[in-house]
Amino acid sequence: MAKAKKSWLLQIVEYGAASIFMAIFRRLPFGVTYRLSSLLGNLLFNVVPRRRDIALDNVRKAFANEKTEGEIRDIARRSCQSLFLTAFEVMKSRKVFNSPDVLDQLKKTNTDLEQLFQKAKKIHDEANGCIFVTPHIGNWELLPAVSAVVGIPLVMVARPLDNPYLEKLFYENRTAGGQVVVPKRNAMFVLQRTLQQGKSIGMLTDQSTIKGILVDFFGRKATTTPVPAVLAITKNRPVVVVACCRTADFRFEGFVCDPIWPRKFEHEKDEIYRITQEVNHQMESIIRKYPEQYFWLHNRWKTYTGTKEVMS
Repeated sequence: MAKAKKSWLLQIVEYGAASIFMAIFRRLPFGVTYRLSSLLGNLLFNVVPRRRDIALDNVRKAFANEKTEGEIRDIARRSCQSLFLTAFEVMKSRKVFNSPDVLDQLKKTNTDLEQLFQKAKKIHDEANGCIFVTPHIGNWELLPAVSAVVGIPLVMVARPLDNPYLEKLFYENRTAGGQVVVPKRNAMFVLQRTLQQGKSIGMLTDQSTIKGILVDFFGRKATTTPVPAVLAITKNRPVVVVACCRTADFRFEGFVCDPIWPRKFEHEKDEIYRITQEVNHQMESIIRKYPEQYFWLHNRWKTYTGTKEVMS
């Protein structure tokens, strides 16, 4: 059954409430937002048992025989806190990334992050466009803004919201630097054309999907989208895993992994699996460093009837 469309009045009310909420939180000191995200994260962990149990099960199985039960609960709880902190950081970052001296500010406060994304810019330039992928860790929403600052023309894939006013409000920060957001549904043609034009693509690829293939992720088979690998093969562009993990108040450690280039192959399917598996391995290495900042609340290892598994 199709989902009922929201009324215009409800859309306006949602937009107004979100606008007020964001205006208030942009003005709060970082210390307050950290305490508030901790409070809201604990609330989510304690009063939403379904999500808490998914998070605990995910962490428990990902770190089997590596973490104590106490450490597992701590990682799951802090993952809930990190989710709210990510949202607050995005609200507060608009002022920073909309200022004319944003590059100078970034160099002063996040020198390593700026330098790493200069590496990403170099990969983009030499490849004439590439496929940047990131897991839901740290503050993934800052990556498009940093890309714009260093001069990477980026087309991002996102599922559109069912409220067009909220869509404009939430994605305003993404498009302010000239980046483009395209709907996730039926985006392949647009993404191929993007690479042909010498632009790069940004994708979040660590969610389970019915159209995915089964490859390893933390020692378990996980449905993973093959789209980055398909684009890499058809357009001869590299896939690059990137991430942005927080280390202090609005300070981050950036990750720009070495590019995964397509190789010559006998069977295209085998190469799609190889690239997709390597992407998962690189994401896993980042998550292991900052497990408390990963989005464990999603049922990452959900399986679907008919999903194909990588051949050993």
